[in-house]
Order: sequence, then C-alpha cells, then structure tokens
Amino acid sequence: MPLHPQAQDFVALYPSDLGTDPATLDLARIQEMRATDGLAAHRGPLTHLPFVRDESAEGVPIRVYRADRGEGALPVLVYFHGGGWVFGSVKRNDAVGRDLAVRTGAVVVSVDYRLAPEHPFPAAADDAWTVVRDVFARPAFYQCDGTVAVIGDSAGGNLAAVAAWQARDAGLTLAHQALVYPVLDVAMDTPSYSEFATGFGLDAKEMAWFAQRYSAGADPADPRLSPLRLPSVEGLPPATIVTAGCDVLRDEGERYAVRLERAGVPVEVRRYDGAVHSFFGLPGLFDQAIEARAYLAGRLRGALGLDTA
Repeated sequence: MPLHPQAQDFVALYPSDLGTDPATLDLARIQEMRATDGLAAHRGPLTHLPFVRDESAEGVPIRVYRADRGEGALPVLVYFHGGGWVFGSVKRNDAVGRDLAVRTGAVVVSVDYRLAPEHPFPAAADDAWTVVRDVFARPAFYQCDGTVAVIGDSAGGNLAAVAAWQARDAGLTLAHQALVYPVLDVAMDTPSYSEFATGFGLDAKEMAWFAQRYSAGADPADPRLSPLRLPSVEGLPPATIVTAGCDVLRDEGERYAVRLERAGVPVEVRRYDGAVHSFFGLPGLFDQAIEARAYLAGRLRGALGLDTA
C-alpha cells in the first residue's frame, strides 16, 4: 500500500515514533520526553470555549469541555488520549478535547489517567473505568442527560474498548464506542505488524516496548489488556473503528470490527488508506485527520442524539 504524500513527508522527518532506540530509555529520559512536545504546533488550534474546567473523578484528574453557553443537560463523551500508556496527557491533547466538543456538541471529559512505567497495568484501565462509572453515578456534576459514549486513540482506544465491556458487564449502557487505531491485542502477531514493522512512524519494536512498559508481565490474554481476547463481545455498545492503512495496529482494529459484526453489534469501520499511525492527532500535518474527525463527529452526533441534520 503506497503512503499518502503527506505521510511520506511525515515519515521522512519522523521515521519512528520515539526517535531513538527504546532500550536506551530509562525513567529519567521518559519523564524528560513527557515535558516536551515537538509536534505541538501541528495538533490543531486551541479553540476558545466558554466552558473548560479541571476537575477530579474519584481522584482521577479530568478536564471538562463544553462548547455552548447553555446550562442544560447534554450527552457526555469520555475521551482517552494516546501515547502508548507511557506518554500523553490532557494538556498535550487539549486541542483534541476542544475540537471534539465543538464538532459533536457533547460535553467532553478528557481523562488524565496514570502512566506507565510508574503506574503499570491495570492502573490506566482502572482510571478509565473510574471516570466512566463516575459519569453515570454523578450525571448532574457533568451536566449529563444520561447518554454517555467513549472515544480513544491508540492506547486510549484500548482504554475506551476496555471501559466499554466493563460498562456492559456492570449493566451500564454506553451509546457508542469510537476507537481510533486502537491497541486491542498485545500479541502483536498480525500481518500488519510484519508489513509495517519499520519506517512507518510507529515501529513494531516500539509498540512492543510500550506494551512491555504497561503490561509489566501481566497475562497478555487478560481482556483488560487485550480486549480482542474477550470471551464474548455480544451486547457491547455500537462502534466506529478508524484504522490507518500503513499502521502496525491496523489489522487488530479491523479484526475487532469483524468480531463485533458477527456478534450482532452495529459497527462501522473506516480505513484511511496510505495513512500512518498518529495521523488523527495531527490535523496540522494530515488532511486525513480533518476528514476522520468530521466522520467520527458525525457518527457520534447520531449516536448521542445530537445530529440536527
């Protein structure tokens, strides 16, 4: 599959995600890398919103966004950022949170879950579930009308998928799960892992490093780590899955869509041909990011009852 011209330009500048041999990264270097963001200028504008506040959900830091000036209840969209469970934050992904609020019209709750290796599995999954559970438990606090959906990209897509099945098992009904090139199986044995192992942004070796930092020896078949290994996906919320055509994670996202469809779960999957991992978060570099955000926003508005078209 040929790379999109913009993806070609990107990997010429950033041939790998970490930009260094993962084996050389100790905790001090990881923390140093978290403090800088060389791609900040490409993450999109920090759109002014009338309502942005930092709060806490049972001890988990969150940032809440609302794009309108009203005080009435709205659906809530819980967002989990990417970064391999090691990098990323609400602050780094502030532009995404704001953009989602504008595009969907929902209250967006962005989650600052704990990061590995300081906080290994299942810390991030526990934080994700804590926030989703809290939205259901305290709807008035979030100005929530009782309709809740989740969205996440990369490792955040993993957390969204895990929270979705935990909600199902707890008897809580999510309106939708939107998974953007999600990590769904740390076995890393799909054809896309071989096809795009090096030179396409996120290397297979780097993805293994991320998974090892987070899993810390946990059973790779644990569905809190690998939701593709869930014994049953029946009854999960309707889903939208976005994949990048030239991404090691492509196949597991599309396999998950097949499992959902076979179980009778409404699902739509869209592959962005020629795209590389991380494109969704960089609208300043990728036209496909803008296309994918518009597509997902439309899907979410429909699922949340906010589509006025």
